[in-house]
Amino acid sequence: MSREEAHRFGRADHLVGIAGLPDGASGGTGVIVLNAGLVHRVGPFRLHVELTRRLNATGYATLRFDLSTLGDSGAAPGRHTRTQQVEADLDDAMRLLGERAGCERFVLVGLCSGAQNAHTVAASDPRVAGAVFLDGYAYRTLGYKLRHYLPRLFDPTRWMRRLRRRGRVTGGESVEPVFAVAPAPRDEVIADFTAMVERGMKLYLVYSGGISTHFNHQRQFRECFGRVMDHPSVTTRFAADTDHTYILTGDRERLLDGIRDWLVGNFPGKDARRIA
Repeated sequence: MSREEAHRFGRADHLVGIAGLPDGASGGTGVIVLNAGLVHRVGPFRLHVELTRRLNATGYATLRFDLSTLGDSGAAPGRHTRTQQVEADLDDAMRLLGERAGCERFVLVGLCSGAQNAHTVAASDPRVAGAVFLDGYAYRTLGYKLRHYLPRLFDPTRWMRRLRRRGRVTGGESVEPVFAVAPAPRDEVIADFTAMVERGMKLYLVYSGGISTHFNHQRQFRECFGRVMDHPSVTTRFAADTDHTYILTGDRERLLDGIRDWLVGNFPGKDARRIA
């Protein structure tokens, strides 16, 4: 059994979050789930609610909360860069889960820009022992371009559809991308991943078919990030048939089961248990 507690917390009492606390949980690894873009702490289609409750049932203390100025959280006083504010918010979140559940190390979970924010903190905070990056940083590699463009180049039906669209679409129209993570230099991201695993962090990278504009094959993990993806502390999964927010029930179940099983395998703890 577990219970959920609503908290207003932080240095300025400006953050709002829901802590999930398994009965009798003390110490061990806590899981903190960050906002996905501008979506508040429930996550896209309540993804974060389902994830944290599943992890609570498995024995993990969790916290899903809104970063400063998102959802129900207000702005922190003072002048900070966005990176500094994210780092301060995560520090407050780790302190809260430490006070409520005795956690001393943490796993961060983030989707899209949430993965980017989780990456920033995971790269610098020694309390972060693991991270789950969902559709995080991605780069259009040579392999990506060959896989993406070659089939289209030799497909006459695509050329016909393109010509028809060109005849119908007027100038000035554009389609907003579903997937948009602010770029970071690839060498910097690779260096971060390398430093993470060298200090003992466990990483789980899951990319969906919903970001086919940037990522389109399992091989692209190594194409993007190099040999660090072969490290035993790194687990990768390319879910080619899923959308960016895992709206379909079957896709979502596989994602949630995968995160739970990865946690149990890497951060077993005395209270964590695999549930069939």
